[in-house]
Amino acid sequence: MSDRKTLQTALVHGDYRAPAGFAACAPPVLRASTVLFENVATMRTRASKWLDKTTYSYGLFGTPTSYELEARLAEIEGGAHCLLTPSGLSAVAMVDFALLGPGDDLLLPENVYSPAGDLGDWLEAKLGVTTRRYDPMAGAAIADLIRPETRLVWTEAPGSVSMEVPDIPAICAAAHARGVPVALDNTWSAGIAFQGFQHGADIVLQALTKYQSGGSDLLMGAVITRDPGLYQKIGAAHLHLGYGVGVEDAYLVLRSLPTLKLRFEAHDAAAREVAAWLKGRPEISRVLHPAFPDCPGHATWKRDFTGAGGLFSVLFDERYRQEQTDRFVDSLRYFKIGFSWGGASSLALPYPIQSMRSAWQGSGQLVRLNIGLEDPGDLIADLAQALDQL
Repeated sequence: MSDRKTLQTALVHGDYRAPAGFAACAPPVLRASTVLFENVATMRTRASKWLDKTTYSYGLFGTPTSYELEARLAEIEGGAHCLLTPSGLSAVAMVDFALLGPGDDLLLPENVYSPAGDLGDWLEAKLGVTTRRYDPMAGAAIADLIRPETRLVWTEAPGSVSMEVPDIPAICAAAHARGVPVALDNTWSAGIAFQGFQHGADIVLQALTKYQSGGSDLLMGAVITRDPGLYQKIGAAHLHLGYGVGVEDAYLVLRSLPTLKLRFEAHDAAAREVAAWLKGRPEISRVLHPAFPDCPGHATWKRDFTGAGGLFSVLFDERYRQEQTDRFVDSLRYFKIGFSWGGASSLALPYPIQSMRSAWQGSGQLVRLNIGLEDPGDLIADLAQALDQL
């Protein structure tokens, strides 16, 4: 066969190989669906080791770009293994599908991220998984709810609307005494202000859409574990569900990680300033911010957390109706209306807390605020003019 290539073949098979020695601060963006092997024996060996992250077999399971992101996220959380998913909700689903089957029992906190709660109801209706809700402030008393068929306890610290801070170590101790693993949605703290594994969690979830991205421009989730057995089960679900992430998005998260702690602390400082101002307003009956003494679970937050980030909620005085608090949200200029948090733009969103939490005390309208990276003084002025329109 001639070594001379036709033009069309040369367009597909080039001879150039990059010389060794290139290094840069930015991680490389290495895209692939098809991964090439040196020979058939290498292909067979790699294909059987896709989960150990020491080699490459197919783009769905990762390239050096996504492997680096997984390794760095695991290090931040103090875990050993990480799997990326296309969204935070897909990370929840992957854990549920990995550990639950017909006849199994799932415990969810009442104030759980609502799509995760809806998924639990769907699992019950479609797959015969019993889904029960528990008081997130139950602590060690959750032991009374654990049945022989209970296979998973979900936790969220704190609840991302009610802001109640659960006693994760007490819940984990009670669940582990019955041999039940505990999964923690740790998105509120970004792994910066709360270390889930140190406090007993077996599985830690992050919605990278939030603080890790910081740009409000991508969707991604991560599931992190320490236990090899759990990692194998979750990895099998990852394989069968066909979860993969685009390496461009993985790169964007990697690019944002160096500023994660700085941004988180900036959100935290601004949120406390805005929350303190709101606490003095007569229109607001209660500020639900875990760093404030009257927030449910504040003592637990003070014991276990090192920061608070930018997300908190406020309750309006009972004299204000829903249409009035809706007008308040509509009147805001710098606060935009949208789900999520952790981005540079401040957000405001009303929630029907009484329908979400059966044991909720009070009847005032709830609005959740994400404090972005704007000047806190400007945000306070914006809130003031919107409150004046109540």
